[in-house]
Amino acid sequence: MENDRILSKLNRIEKYIIGLKDILNTDELSDYTGFKKSYIYKLVHHNLIPYSKPNGKKLFFDRKKIDIWLLSNSFKSSQEIERNALDFIVKHNKMK
Repeated sequence: MENDRILSKLNRIEKYIIGLKDILNTDELSDYTGFKKSYIYKLVHHNLIPYSKPNGKKLFFDRKKIDIWLLSNSFKSSQEIERNALDFIVKHNKMK
């Protein structure tokens, strides 16, 4: 039981450290994003994810570009949509 707690904490520390690295390999990217390696290879094959292949074999990923990619195509919450609508109405009424 105690060993499981220690291993769990070490695993969290390892994931935290990976999140601090600027350049990730496929294994690290899998840990960082939670995506399976096979899915990452599929994304690379279809050029859907930013990557680098400097030696023609091994894949590397810029964590900052991955973060931007992960947050792309975001959707607004209902509250944000309502707030934008109210702002638009107020601004439109001031112009009249």
